Amino acid sequence: MQQNYGIDIWSDNNFIIQDSTINVNHKNRPSLLEITQTVRSKGYKGPLLLRFPHLIKKQIHTLYSEFNRAKKEFEYEGDFQAVFPLKVNQFPNFVNSLIDVSREYNYGLEAGSKAELVIAITHTPLGAPITVNGFKDKEMISLCFIAAYMGHNITITIEGIGELETIIEVNQEFNNGLKNPTTPKIGVRIRLHSSGVGIWAKSGGYSSKFGLTSTELLEAYELLKENHLLEKLWMIHFHIGSQMGEIAPLKKALREVGNIYADLKNRGATALDAINIGGGLAVEYAQHPSYKELNYSLKEFANDVVFLMREIAKSKGIKEPDIFTESGRFIASSHAVLIAPVLELFSQEYHEKSLRLKEKNPPLIQELYDLWTSLNRSNAREYLHDSLDHMESLLTLFDLGYIDLEDRSNTEILVNLIIKKAIMLLKNEDTNELQRLQDRIQERYLVNFSAFQSLPDFWGLGQHFPVMPIDKLDIKPTNPATIWDITCDSDGEIAFNRDKPLHLHDIDLDEDEYFLAFFLTGAYQEVLGMKHNLFTHPTEVVVDFSDEGDFELNYLIEAQNLMDILDDMDYDKNLIDKKLKYMIEESILLNHSQKRNLLGKLYLYLSENSYLKTIQANQKD
Repeated sequence: MQQNYGIDIWSDNNFIIQDSTINVNHKNRPSLLEITQTVRSKGYKGPLLLRFPHLIKKQIHTLYSEFNRAKKEFEYEGDFQAVFPLKVNQFPNFVNSLIDVSREYNYGLEAGSKAELVIAITHTPLGAPITVNGFKDKEMISLCFIAAYMGHNITITIEGIGELETIIEVNQEFNNGLKNPTTPKIGVRIRLHSSGVGIWAKSGGYSSKFGLTSTELLEAYELLKENHLLEKLWMIHFHIGSQMGEIAPLKKALREVGNIYADLKNRGATALDAINIGGGLAVEYAQHPSYKELNYSLKEFANDVVFLMREIAKSKGIKEPDIFTESGRFIASSHAVLIAPVLELFSQEYHEKSLRLKEKNPPLIQELYDLWTSLNRSNAREYLHDSLDHMESLLTLFDLGYIDLEDRSNTEILVNLIIKKAIMLLKNEDTNELQRLQDRIQERYLVNFSAFQSLPDFWGLGQHFPVMPIDKLDIKPTNPATIWDITCDSDGEIAFNRDKPLHLHDIDLDEDEYFLAFFLTGAYQEVLGMKHNLFTHPTEVVVDFSDEGDFELNYLIEAQNLMDILDDMDYDKNLIDKKLKYMIEESILLNHSQKRNLLGKLYLYLSENSYLKTIQANQKD
């Protein structure tokens, strides 16, 4: 890995390396280390989730700017509008920041459930668009009508003929006999022939679980016409998948949906004025140039959408449609950074100071020691092979009972030291043998977080997230690193990958702190996070910037304590409290003073969260 951890690939200039730290590239450019230490100085330990609203605003501004540029370049007469799909991140600190920074863009929200719809109704400014996707029942459709009566600009997207029949029924119930009936706009999701690519390709194509076929679309058209709702048909919607890494499938889908739009428009759907291209705008997660995840730029994306819609409208003789997007990952992913402390290095015992050499050692161990001390560039490969042979012989001797545990320990340490030194001396020889040995001596970093809670897409889908230390970046990292989380689960591991290597620093944690940052975690990870082992959402804080450029910490929400976690799991925390108190009070092993002291300690521990605490020379975590 490059020493800059690929920051020039995935960061989009949001973060920069200055001297020894990674810094926020905004205003006074504070380091993530400074922000982290400020939060921790207030008593908040364990993993931290930092939110940066200015990065939300940057993404929204970039999206609108590129589409408005493309509109001007191609003389496009339709409007551009976007909404944020709440399924990507429903946490209030995110949603509130999103609404606050997006007001000038008339940016809206998309809901896919009743609870999300309530968020959309109560947070979207009047006039800004609300789109409602996903499967809906009568209650959800009724909520949409209520929102329309409140004055909201809301569109119900039909996912099936049954939903349209329910809309017709609810429309009669709400508007029967009224002089000024109000009905939400109606959209139709199309089940395209075109499909996407990658993990989420099944979101599009005939096998998709959402949308109407051509036959159902014609049936829906007739139903709308018969029930005098054709003037409410305003939007055609499609979606070909999240994290769309290639542009070609989108271009094919645009041609297909553009022709469907034109056919409906010419057929008599005169109010039809918008095409919603859904989400899918990808984010670059890669840290290595050869593993980039997308093959297009936002400029190309906007150009293709605007140009193709213009060409189809021109060829069909119809008005150019308004263009809607629902790009959630692009808007949200960059705004959140997970900071987690390293608790332990599990292979640090393989150091010279750990050797337990005797006055008289077995000959092979003495020879291993001599190999290590005399290792140089010219003999590195030969001595490396000799040490591996000696290790096999010594382990056999241990199994036969000819050497003791100290001898075995010295064998493991010396061979590890020889491998490390040989790899360093032979670093310019990129051979398979050296790569295999590098895998063998990788360091295991125990990090105070849960991959299941904070990086569920890594665990479930193998999605890579950029990771790097937040300081010591002026020092070359030398340890091939595997990251272990603190869950009681072997899957809670980001294993070392020789094709995408992660190298971290060799740190003495008794003397120094070491924090890892996980980037681009703002999309999906929080809402998909699992309470595996009852680890809860980490402490979060919104990082704002004053007019003077200094950072400010706002809206801090501490990770749940143990009792609140149990309460969330439907345990009776009052009953648990009483049982704990009773068992201490009834203990025959304690006197009255000891019982009071023990109760005090117990309640202190119960007030903390599930993440680990360690006491080190310079920190308490």
